[in-house]
Amino acid sequence: MKTPIWIALLLTSFSISLMANSFTLASDDIQGQLSIAQEFNSFGCKGENKSPQLQWTNPPKGTKSFAITIYDPDAPTGSGWWHWLLINIDKNTSTIPSNASASHNLPKGAIETMTDYGSATFGGACPPQGDKAHAYFFTIYALDIETLALTSKIDSALVGYMINQHTIEKATIVSYYGRGE
Repeated sequence: MKTPIWIALLLTSFSISLMANSFTLASDDIQGQLSIAQEFNSFGCKGENKSPQLQWTNPPKGTKSFAITIYDPDAPTGSGWWHWLLINIDKNTSTIPSNASASHNLPKGAIETMTDYGSATFGGACPPQGDKAHAYFFTIYALDIETLALTSKIDSALVGYMINQHTIEKATIVSYYGRGE
């Protein structure tokens, strides 16, 4: 049975309308492939270790704050690798500038917590030499709480747990990076 054309057009219009208002994360710095700017500068990597510019639109109703994480599920650890955890971003914020971590140009009240590099700061991509390109998940979380009662010394697993307990909605960009042979 064929669907009448007017029903197909109505459904397409409705789908486009929903997508136009969805919570979205974008970046001027990252695309499908990361660059040397987002590569770590240690562990054999020689990058610039700059946190990327990130911007988001259309947060869901009820958003009281945001959190950002960067995660590499391909790291050969058995549990992935946390590259950046930024919490307590004010609900009126919609962008993080490039290199905000190193330049201390974070939104007022935002807290960087411990990464798997052992520091509370952005740590860029650094997959093992010769390994396949790793996927990096840049995620913004809209939270139902104004602040997470955590400090910069808190472990990534607890930060992830608290973020997930308060997530209303999230948006993600996936980018890849490999160092070849």
